[in-house]
Amino acid sequence: MSKDQRDEQHRNDIYGDIEAPPSENAPIPAATVCVLRDSDEHGIETLMLRKNSKIAFGGMWVFPGGRLDDDDYSENGDLETAARTAAVREALEEADIVIEPQSLVQVSHWTPPSSTPRRYATWFFAARLERSDVVTIDDGEIKEHSWVPPSAALERHRNGEIDLAPPTWVTLHQMIQFDSVAPLLDHLSGLVPDVYETRIGVTVEGTRVALWSGDAGYENSDAEAAGARHRLVLAKSGFQYERF
Repeated sequence: MSKDQRDEQHRNDIYGDIEAPPSENAPIPAATVCVLRDSDEHGIETLMLRKNSKIAFGGMWVFPGGRLDDDDYSENGDLETAARTAAVREALEEADIVIEPQSLVQVSHWTPPSSTPRRYATWFFAARLERSDVVTIDDGEIKEHSWVPPSAALERHRNGEIDLAPPTWVTLHQMIQFDSVAPLLDHLSGLVPDVYETRIGVTVEGTRVALWSGDAGYENSDAEAAGARHRLVLAKSGFQYERF
C-alpha cells in the first residue's frame, strides 16, 4: 500500500493492506465486555478505557478486554466459556470492576480479515454494573477511563477527539436507540449474536468498506454491488454504518 493510499484512509481503519498476501496465522481468541450503568443525566453510560499508545490498539478507546489466557479455559476447552471467563477477568484487571459471569449477554463475535496487522477473534459481551465499584486503572496498559454515553463517544469520534476501532464504533452505534440499560440488555438477550467475519471492499472513489454477511457485496468483496447492505463505510471524513 502506497503512502498516498494510507493518507486517504480513516485514521482508525485498522484493516491493513488488503493487497498483501493473506496471513496464515490464525486470529488470537479474545474477549471484551461493555460495562453499562444508568445515569440520571445521560441515560446509558458505558465504561471506556484508553490504551497505552505503545501497545496493541494503542491510543484507542476500548471496552475492558484482552486475549484469552490459558487459565480461562475449563477442562472441556469450550471457547465461549473461556471468553466469558476472560471478559470478567479483564474487567477486574483493567478497571477493578467486578462483573458477575452469569450477567454477561453476548453481543457479537468479530473476526478481522487476514490483512489486519494485529488479528484477534473477539467475543463482545455486555453487562450491567451491579455495584458502585470505583474504577481503578494501572496507568500502564490503560492510561485513562471514562463513563460515557454511547452517542457522546460517537460524536467525539466524529469530531476527531478520540480513536475507536470499527468493532467498538459499531457496538456503540447499536446502543444509541436505547435510553436505559434494562431494555438494551433485554433486546440483546432476545437476539442471535451477530457474527462479523470482515471482508474489505473498495468503492470506485477509493473509499474502503468493511463488509459483513448479509451485504450484497460480501461474497466478492464488492463495495459497488447493488442490493442489501450490512457494512461500515470507512470514509476519511467519518464512519458510516449501513444495514438494510
